[in-house]
Amino acid sequence: MADSDPEKAPAAATVDVTAPASLNNEPTKSTLQTLNARIEGLAGFEARGITRVLPSERQPASTSADAQVLLMWFSANISINNLAVGLLGPLVFGLGFLDCAMCAVVGGLLGSCSTAFMSIWGPASGNRTMVVCRYFMGYWPSKVPCFLNIILMVGYITISYIIGGQVLSAVSGGSLPITVGIVVVAVVVWVVAVFGMAVFHHYERWSLIPQILVLFVLIGCAGPHFDTTTESLGDAKTIAANRLSFLSLCLYVPNSWAAAASDFYVYYPERTSRLKIFLLTLSGLWLSFTLVYLLGIGLATGIATNADWADANATSTGALIVAGFGPLAGFGKFCAVVVAMSVIANSIPGTYSAALGFQTLGRYPKEVPRYLWSTALVLVEMLLALLGREHLFAIFSNFLALMGYWVEIMICIVVQEHLLFRRGKGYDWTKWEDKTYLPVGWAALAAFLFGWLGAVLGMYQVWYVGPLAELAGFADVGVWVGCGFALVTFPPLRYLELRVIGR
Repeated sequence: MADSDPEKAPAAATVDVTAPASLNNEPTKSTLQTLNARIEGLAGFEARGITRVLPSERQPASTSADAQVLLMWFSANISINNLAVGLLGPLVFGLGFLDCAMCAVVGGLLGSCSTAFMSIWGPASGNRTMVVCRYFMGYWPSKVPCFLNIILMVGYITISYIIGGQVLSAVSGGSLPITVGIVVVAVVVWVVAVFGMAVFHHYERWSLIPQILVLFVLIGCAGPHFDTTTESLGDAKTIAANRLSFLSLCLYVPNSWAAAASDFYVYYPERTSRLKIFLLTLSGLWLSFTLVYLLGIGLATGIATNADWADANATSTGALIVAGFGPLAGFGKFCAVVVAMSVIANSIPGTYSAALGFQTLGRYPKEVPRYLWSTALVLVEMLLALLGREHLFAIFSNFLALMGYWVEIMICIVVQEHLLFRRGKGYDWTKWEDKTYLPVGWAALAAFLFGWLGAVLGMYQVWYVGPLAELAGFADVGVWVGCGFALVTFPPLRYLELRVIGR
């Protein structure tokens, strides 16, 4: 079912978030149209795609809604794929516990602030994040970050499937293939993501309870093996470079939600406090990432003194998690299964937003219902995880660190457009498809590409080291240089664009 244009429709008194946007009014419906109408009429099903949510269609403000969205961010991110990021501090960058902890907390805060800033546009506009981006980067150039966001979400979710499969396989002692675990995770993600916002809010709320309980169990049984006295390796220059690289990595992961942040607030009242939305998002993200980062760092520090953990880590990240529950025997295996299922809560919002991203790419993709895009995405994610389970984890881990650069560059452009060129002018959110109203976007596109050039010059990856990264002592400064290039180039280019084109 195509999204209808709600700007031309009469305002309704109240509209449930699960109600279809509109149905085909032709006298005779095809079999596919009839099937589509029945699917979208299912209880709890969200049929709306990227069509703007009118102020009259929003839900009333409530404390329970605020708690629900905060818990969604927290539940979605206390997952083992984010815990695995913490492992990299001691194991890859050779940092001690204190250095790792400081980088994790500060990096998580910075990345969470970026996402929290992007979330404020949901209630104000009623538009999804990549639609909002049109107001800052233009109709056509905004499709570039939209496409990159789809790749980013699919990549992270593929890693989640693989780690979930590794844990389930390790729990069974290898008798359950990783492939079976991947399929189990993918099926649950598909069911919830297809139904949409209402159902996945319920899932996130209730899945939080067992997830947080087993993480505290893991802290209790594995915590005595954490070595908080470890020191960072290398000379002062090397340690400084590794601190910056790990801090940047800890920033990238919560920051990756920025390109989807508004999606989960479009049903909030139009005049909702921006500060409240910012703080709800920041609190849910920062608390969750701080918890799992520190837990991952602790596990990594124990590998040097715990032979069982070292052997398990040599097998897979999932096996290391299972080894952490080792002292609890059978109950520990049950806890490991619950932890494995945490990747589901992490994968559902990403799949949901990636499906909306496809609709944002153009008129024809918009005609395809959101639930079909969600189905296609889950199939792609599952196939990538199945086919690349032996090697794809390492490939995507390196690739996704690279993908983290563009999100901050995009945010730099959004901040500048809002503060320098839109101050006092406001936004007509009803014109989200009006190309004559939206910026042309050539200045934003040029600044985005210049930002990428800076990121390339400053990146420090396994397969490439930029010249500025070398000057910084082999530290990953890609995101910082990229943002600097975008900050310097966008204002003059945007001013020139306004003088020449006028919008």
